[in-house]
Amino acid sequence: MVDVAPSRGSSDEEPERASDEEKIEQFRERSKKKRKGSFWRELPILVVVAVGLAFLIQTFLARVYMIPSESMEQTLHGCASPCFGDRVLVDKLTYDFTDPSPGDVVVFHGPDSWINNDFAPADPPNPVVGFFQGLGSLIGIPTANEEDFVKRIIAVGGQTVKCCDDRNRVLVDGKPLDEPYVYWEPGRGSFQESFDELKIPDGFLFVMGDNRNDSCDSRCQGDRRLGGLVPVDNVVGKARVIVLPPSRWGGVGDHDPQAVAIGAPAWQDAVPAGVGLAAAWPVLLLGRRVRARIRRSRLG
Repeated sequence: MVDVAPSRGSSDEEPERASDEEKIEQFRERSKKKRKGSFWRELPILVVVAVGLAFLIQTFLARVYMIPSESMEQTLHGCASPCFGDRVLVDKLTYDFTDPSPGDVVVFHGPDSWINNDFAPADPPNPVVGFFQGLGSLIGIPTANEEDFVKRIIAVGGQTVKCCDDRNRVLVDGKPLDEPYVYWEPGRGSFQESFDELKIPDGFLFVMGDNRNDSCDSRCQGDRRLGGLVPVDNVVGKARVIVLPPSRWGGVGDHDPQAVAIGAPAWQDAVPAGVGLAAAWPVLLLGRRVRARIRRSRLG
């Protein structure tokens, strides 16, 4: 009779297997902690890169502006707080390649001679609020104390402008303008304020709001003559698209009121935008490469 000794292999393997599972679990825990630590180390880099890209875009390419007044109704909706005016994307690159043209809706810094602002600027209540307002301005959130205006270009340097003819139309170089965008507020009449003929010096613009009865523009700013003109150097950019609110999404019309008189080819209006988009690709490509490098470093 042969005695059979019980096998001890399975019982010996169980502690080893448990030990292996513990090592795997410990490795996973260390990996999780490492990933968490890596994220918090990379977070400041991500923030710096994001702010840097936002700064480049806001400075050289485009920026979102809030419409604070009703001077451009119905093209752009604006109102004082707390209601929500249009937010428009302003192309800052176009005028690096071409000059501002009649009919363009532009955002510009108010000249020193412009006393009456579209809205009353307000100083931040404390330094902390001022800091966050400045940070928001950097990434495209306008503050309430930015003295910028939005108007439509009516005449440019070298042209003459006056109002009005017997049909209540503005004249540029003696020819009436075609202005389908003009808005007359109900109950306030549809007659424009008349002014004598004015010669626009080179390097200056004559601008007006589409809401002719509720816009203080080149007609009433400064000394109501040359003091109401806007230097071309003060122009920030061209209003392109309404981005907010969603119900107002769409392009900003740049109907040339002089087109009928001067016979400007329509294809010319598309050239600056195409050039601007082409020039924007290097910055966009740089941003994609930075993000790709960050992703690769995290995966590695």
